[in-house]
Amino acid sequence: MTTAAAEPARARAGSPAGTHWREYAIEGGLLGLFMISACGFTTLLEHPASPVVRSLPDPFLRRFLTGCAMGATAIALIYSRWGMRSGAHMNPAITLTFTRLGKVGPRDALAYVVAQFAGGALGVLLSGWALGPLLAHDRVRWAVTVPGPHGPLVAFGAEVAIAFLLMTVILRVSNHARFAAWTGLCAGLLVAAYITFEAPLSGMSMNPARTLASALGAREWASLWIYFSAPLLGMLLAAEVYLRTRGPEAVFCAKLHHRNTEPCIFCEYRRTRA
Repeated sequence: MTTAAAEPARARAGSPAGTHWREYAIEGGLLGLFMISACGFTTLLEHPASPVVRSLPDPFLRRFLTGCAMGATAIALIYSRWGMRSGAHMNPAITLTFTRLGKVGPRDALAYVVAQFAGGALGVLLSGWALGPLLAHDRVRWAVTVPGPHGPLVAFGAEVAIAFLLMTVILRVSNHARFAAWTGLCAGLLVAAYITFEAPLSGMSMNPARTLASALGAREWASLWIYFSAPLLGMLLAAEVYLRTRGPEAVFCAKLHHRNTEPCIFCEYRRTRA
């Protein structure tokens, strides 16, 4: 794994508390871009006036294309310079889970979560401005995530399961010396698979900020409790299993892509606690 000596001078020297505003802004920007992509591709692949919908009437094929698009979006953001700088959590549940693992400072965690909620909402707002009534159509509904026909309890269980698997993969791959660089690719492939196969159960969120952002546009509040509780529960369970089987020292860093030349506020936090 990357050693402290290989990290940039800024990260080795540390920085005073409250100077990580760039990382906070990046986290908001990353989720905002993700939501712009989600709104755009959902409109393209679900609005009845879209030529894609007329050409592909099979909803499974359209979900597959949506999954590919959103998985590719996640991968591109994780491996972008912004993603390498902030760690590309883009999800309060991921940030809070790494906080539980002792890899994110409380102040940074709070700022990340606030930025993620704000960035997601801004992304949907900009999408609404650009797409107008297309995004508000009943078949698109602001790319909202809601329980499927099996009801909220099935949606809750599905969200717990997919969040558990995602965090398990992130922890196992990111902390493996040989495969750590593939963490973002694994996460993106899971996003693609979940949208394709799991979305009919819960809408496939795993992310409270992502769900709230779309809910604000759609005025859809009834099931928010699922998407605020289930992703965090699933990821915290995965972290607990990992800690009990591997130990706390087996968690290296909170970045999804660590081997790069960007400063790391999480390694900085780890050193200040040592």
